[in-house]
Amino acid sequence: MEENATVNQLAVSNEGRTEGEDMKSHLLRKQYALDYRYLRMARIWAENSYCRRRKVGALVVKDKMIISDGYNGTPSGFENICEDDEGVTKPYVLHAEANAITKLARSSNNSDGSTLYVTASPCIECAKLIIQAGIKRVVYGENYRLHDGLDLLRRARIECVYMNLDEEEKKQQHND
Repeated sequence: MEENATVNQLAVSNEGRTEGEDMKSHLLRKQYALDYRYLRMARIWAENSYCRRRKVGALVVKDKMIISDGYNGTPSGFENICEDDEGVTKPYVLHAEANAITKLARSSNNSDGSTLYVTASPCIECAKLIIQAGIKRVVYGENYRLHDGLDLLRRARIECVYMNLDEEEKKQQHND
């Protein structure tokens, strides 16, 4: 019986592979495609932000399911104005990652071992939340001006993956 399960698993795992492609390459290609799609979704989610200076979106994904989402903005119950009259971001505006992680705290979902997709690399404060939430992987689309958040994540052995969506979309259009 155990032998049949292994044969069946191999038959299923060969689906979608190109000729001559080994299992590791196939799995990496599949993960890359998923990362690209989820990061695009995070960018679309960022459109919900009322912030004028910068719109950032985040998704927390576990076992190929979106378990939380967030975008940068003011706390619940506050006016949806992120910047003051001079265009400076108000100090109480929450980052997309913080919104997604705190939303998890109010749900029955668990972020242990999950992946965070975020349109901009995390700041140091969000990096601390990511570590404490048990997130094991971060895929981001733009570099934030400071790199201390990424440095802290790497120090905590959290995989950090940069993906330039604009470049990826050019490749996709070229392949079509």
